[in-house]
Amino acid sequence: MSPVNPFDDSAPARAVVDATGRLREWNEAARGLLGYSPGAVLGRPLADLLVVGGPPFPDRDARRWSGSLTLRHRDGHSVSVWAMAHRPAGRDGAWVVVVPRNGDSAEGVAEDPLIRAALRQSPCATMVFDTGLRLRGANDAMARLLDVPARRLRGLRPTDIGSRPQHTELEENLRRVLDTGRGHDMRAFMKAAGESRGAHAWSARLAPLADGEGRVRGVCVSVHDFTEQHRARERLQLVSEAGIRIGSTLDVTRTAQELATVCVPGLADLVTVDLLDRRDSADGRRPPGTPIRLRRVARASAEEDTPRIAGSGRTDDYPAGSPQAESLTTGHAVAVPPLVGGTRAETSPGAGGRDPVGPHAILSVPLRARGTTLGVAVFTRFGHPEPFTADDVLLAEEIAARAAVSIDNARRYSRERETTLTLQRSLLPRALPTTGAVETASRYLPAASSGVGGDWFDVIPLSGTRVAMVVGDVAGHGIPASAAMGRLRTAVRTLADLDLAPEELLAHLDDLVVRLASEPGERAGETGTTCLYAVYDPISRRCALARAGHPAPVLVEPDGRARLVDLPSGPPLGIGGLPFESVELSLPEGSLLALYTDGLVGGSDHDAESGGALLSEALAAPAASLEETCDRVLRSLPRPDGDARDVALLLARTRVLPCEQVATWDIPADAAMVAPVRKQVLDQLDGWGLREAAFPAELVASELVTNAIRYGSAPIRLRLIHDAATLICEVSDSSHTAPHLRRARTWDEGGRGLLLVAQLTRRWGSRHTAEGKTIWAELALLGED
Repeated sequence: MSPVNPFDDSAPARAVVDATGRLREWNEAARGLLGYSPGAVLGRPLADLLVVGGPPFPDRDARRWSGSLTLRHRDGHSVSVWAMAHRPAGRDGAWVVVVPRNGDSAEGVAEDPLIRAALRQSPCATMVFDTGLRLRGANDAMARLLDVPARRLRGLRPTDIGSRPQHTELEENLRRVLDTGRGHDMRAFMKAAGESRGAHAWSARLAPLADGEGRVRGVCVSVHDFTEQHRARERLQLVSEAGIRIGSTLDVTRTAQELATVCVPGLADLVTVDLLDRRDSADGRRPPGTPIRLRRVARASAEEDTPRIAGSGRTDDYPAGSPQAESLTTGHAVAVPPLVGGTRAETSPGAGGRDPVGPHAILSVPLRARGTTLGVAVFTRFGHPEPFTADDVLLAEEIAARAAVSIDNARRYSRERETTLTLQRSLLPRALPTTGAVETASRYLPAASSGVGGDWFDVIPLSGTRVAMVVGDVAGHGIPASAAMGRLRTAVRTLADLDLAPEELLAHLDDLVVRLASEPGERAGETGTTCLYAVYDPISRRCALARAGHPAPVLVEPDGRARLVDLPSGPPLGIGGLPFESVELSLPEGSLLALYTDGLVGGSDHDAESGGALLSEALAAPAASLEETCDRVLRSLPRPDGDARDVALLLARTRVLPCEQVATWDIPADAAMVAPVRKQVLDQLDGWGLREAAFPAELVASELVTNAIRYGSAPIRLRLIHDAATLICEVSDSSHTAPHLRRARTWDEGGRGLLLVAQLTRRWGSRHTAEGKTIWAELALLGED
């Protein structure tokens, strides 16, 4: 490649003028044009070299200027030239002034074989550069794009024509083609100087031009406008991106925000999403002319300083005739061409929201899914907008349709989740009962992503101040799991009233689950569940536990040591035919028992074993209350976003009933002993300060002891328990025959005892024991129900 020769008569005169109008650079071609050496002009105002007035390009907002100048030669005569001026990058306020040599003559163009070959072979905007990177010629198509006559461009380099990065890139690629002799392609997205429309996508082919001996003598640059292909590819990419990004969750607001975000700036500068109220509709039910009320749920803008539109969560009325109202009423997209000037009432919500000030184009697209109108997405272009084309409308409708389905799915999911949560919470205990056996606290967290599950817990007071605690987990999610949970919780309460041992209760529950699974419409696994059942007696301080495939509980002893209870796992409920085993523990007063479901300890960032260790550590830490302990456990074992499992946690701290509050008598099987027993009961009540309960207690004890003597078998034992506001009377014997409440006929001599007991007590019942049975009755003390 021949070196650039600054004394070549084809080199342009070039000068740089700073922001104050003084000359800072002056090349040899400029010296040859006006006769001044660099030392004679550098630092002088450019106005000194002009015959009339100052430089015509002082506008700081302008980027480019071209026109005629009359300059003063060193020897005094005037020189009329055509000049170009543009702002270089990185030199704030400066101007580069270029005067092409031989600019007013087209001589040599027709004779130049390089130009003839280029003009003959190029069907598009074409220009030819020589080995000095100077423009030797350009066809009319290229001159129109550059907005400069072709004859004025001769001798200019790309960086003389403009200061954009693309001009520098073109020079570098021209050198590469001259050096290698191989063609090169470059692409740019920019607005040509001669275009009034927006930026276009351009593809330039740089091809070497060789002489007859194969020597590269120049480069032909052919420029093609491939804007339509570029935009089609961008549309396809936007549709693909929308399919990936929209609907990533089942959250209405987030899905709407994904729609707004994915379309900025590819389709619009500002996108808003407004939804109708669930009970509202634009499908022909609204009287003509009635404003449409919409709630803003999402907004995305290409610029932070965009004029504010009604913020998220705000509700506005859009009048009839506005793009939003029209698109919702007709069910079709409504495109408004660029508007000049501020706010238009027909496009602004009546509550005061405003459109962007200045020219802007609007496209309003209804969001419809499954025949229902959900809301509207509004796409806005501002600043220097282009109108929305038919292809833009099709693209917006395609993306809006996909988003509408996702929003509708999210709404349906939200409604089902809300219904399921309501059902779930109605089936769970609203408040745990207060008992003298344990102090309790609980937490329930629904699944974050896949719907409410079937986790449940319960605390069930039993006879003799004992208490049952249960935690279970039904497989599956949603309403079916909640319904199955409700049936099983009811079954557990019913079986608990029979005072069954934990392993027996689980066996009966297992049979029930097997029967439920065999019912028509039930699918395998939907009614499968795990369960942990425990019974604690505050008098004996013994706790019996059994589990069916459920995580073992954690026991924290009064000294703070925490451990998993060694408890046989047992099969999950619903397997059928397999036995369950129970374990009995002696629990000191103040022991803490934690019952939970596997959603608490199993997480994406830890396994069940490490989760169990975290749980034990959180339980063992000192706390002012069980409620505080529950909160610390949930903080120590956080669930990741989108966790598909719900969590149930039940904490119980044991209490002990002092022996002074329990009185026991062994009674001979002799009816004559009933009177002494009544005397002993009265004496004991006096000792406890319960004289007000003497009459009903005496009658109940008398009737129960009489029935045991008459229908039971020795040995017979009477036990009174004073538990806070309750007095419990228990009579045990070795017979396994349970009593039945019946209504005595007029001539019957007996049969009224249990009826009398039922009338005098809060509740009564019987339970089977290893030695026989126990009949018990609870009396509410004064001031209690």
